[in-house]
Amino acid sequence: MDATNRDILRIAVPAIVSNVTVPLLGLVDAAISGHLGSASYIGAVAVGGMLFNLMYWLLGFLRMGTSGLTSQALGAGRWDEVARLLRRSMLTGLGLGALLIVLWWPLREVGLWLMQPTDEVAGLTRIYFDICIWGAPAMLAVYALNGWFLGMQDSRRPMIVSVVQNVVNIAASSLFVFVFGMKVEGIALGTVVAQWTGLGVALLMQNHFGHGLSQSNLNHQSNPNNPSIPNHQSGPTPQISRHSSLRELLPSRNFFAVSLDIFLRTLFMVVVMFFFTSIGARQGDTVLAVNSLLLQFSLLFSYVMDGFAFAAEAMCGKFYGAANQGALRRTVRRVFVWGAGLVAVFTAVYTLGGQDFLRLLTDEETVVEASADYLPWAALLPVCGVAAFVWDGVFIGTTKSREMLISSLVAALLFFGCFYALTLLARIPVNHALWLSYLLFLLVRGVVQTLYYPRLFLREKPSV
Repeated sequence: MDATNRDILRIAVPAIVSNVTVPLLGLVDAAISGHLGSASYIGAVAVGGMLFNLMYWLLGFLRMGTSGLTSQALGAGRWDEVARLLRRSMLTGLGLGALLIVLWWPLREVGLWLMQPTDEVAGLTRIYFDICIWGAPAMLAVYALNGWFLGMQDSRRPMIVSVVQNVVNIAASSLFVFVFGMKVEGIALGTVVAQWTGLGVALLMQNHFGHGLSQSNLNHQSNPNNPSIPNHQSGPTPQISRHSSLRELLPSRNFFAVSLDIFLRTLFMVVVMFFFTSIGARQGDTVLAVNSLLLQFSLLFSYVMDGFAFAAEAMCGKFYGAANQGALRRTVRRVFVWGAGLVAVFTAVYTLGGQDFLRLLTDEETVVEASADYLPWAALLPVCGVAAFVWDGVFIGTTKSREMLISSLVAALLFFGCFYALTLLARIPVNHALWLSYLLFLLVRGVVQTLYYPRLFLREKPSV
C-alpha cells in the first residue's frame, strides 16, 4: 500500500468510527425514553432530537469551513494563520451557540409548528428543548475544534471526543433517569453534560496539540524535501494559546463567504429531504415507514463513505494550500477508487440481502413486503451518491463552496422538476417518481461538480 492510501485510511478509519457512534447514541436515548412509562416520552425525545439535529446540520458550515481553510494554511506552511483560524472558529462557534440560546423560544415554537406533534408530546418536547439548548455553545465549539483537527490531518482526536461524548451521555442520562427518577428532563440533562464534557476533552487535546505543531514545524525545517507540508515559514511556530487582538479573533470575510455558501447548500438538501418525507407521509403510514427504512440504506453507506470524504477534505485542502497539483489529483483518484470499491460492496449487499436487512430493522412483515417494489431504487443509492460524497470532501477542503452551492441548487431544481413531470405528465406512481427524483438529485450533484473540477483547481491562489 502506497503512502497516499495509508494517509487516506489514517484519516478515514477514525472518522468512520465517529460516524458509527451516532446511531448508537440515538438508540440508547430511545431505549431510555421507552422505559419512562408512556409513548409520549419516546415521541418527545425523537421530535426534540430531530429539531436539534436540523439546527446543527444547518450550522455544519462551522466544521466544514474551518477544516478547509485550516488544511490550506497547513499546506502553505502558514502556522500563524493556523492559529488564527482556531481562535476565530472557536469564537464563532461559541457566539452562534449563545445566539441559539437567545432565540430559543422562536426556534422551539417554529420547530413544533413544522413537526405538528400531539399536545402531550409538544409539552414534553418543550421541556427537552429548554434544557438541551444550553449545550449549544459547547456543541458548536466542538464543531469548530473538530474542523480544525481535521484540517490538521487528524481525525483521531474528533473520534475520541465523539466516543467520550457518547459514553458520558449514556451514563449521565441513565443516572438521572434510573437513579434520580427524572423523566425526559434527565435525558436532556445527560445530553448537556455530555456536550460540555466533550468540549473540555477537545480543549485539553488541542492544548497538547500545540506541542506537536512546534515539533512538526521543526521536523519540516530540518527536512525541506518532505512533500506533505512544505517549509514556507522560517522562524518559530506561533503558539496557539497566545493573546490576540480583536481583529484577529473576528472571522474573516472569506470565512463568512464560505460559510454562507455551505449553509445555503445544506438548506437546499434539507428542503429536498423534508419534501421527500412529507410526500411519503401523504401516501399513508406504510409508505412512510417503507421510505424511512429504505433511507437507512443511504445512511449506512454515508457512515462509511463520509470517512473517505473527510480524508479527501483534509488531504486535498493541504495539497491545494501547498500548490501541489500532482498530489491533489492523485488523492482525488485514490479516494474515488475507494469509493468505487464501497459502491460495489454495498450495492451487492443491498441487492442480494435488502429484505433481510429490513427485517433486522422491523418485524412488521407488511412493511417489508411493501418495500419490495422500491428496493431496486434503494440499491442504487450508493451508485448515484458516491461522486457527490467524494466531491463534497474535495470541494470543502479546497473551499470551492460556491460550486458546491450551485451543484445543490441545480440538483434541487431538477429534483422538483422531475417529480412533478413524472407524476403530472407521465402519470408514474407517486412513490416511484419520488425515488427516481431523489436518485437524480444525488447523481446531478456529483455530475455538476465533476464538470467543475478540471476547470477550477490550481488556477488561482489558495484562499488563505
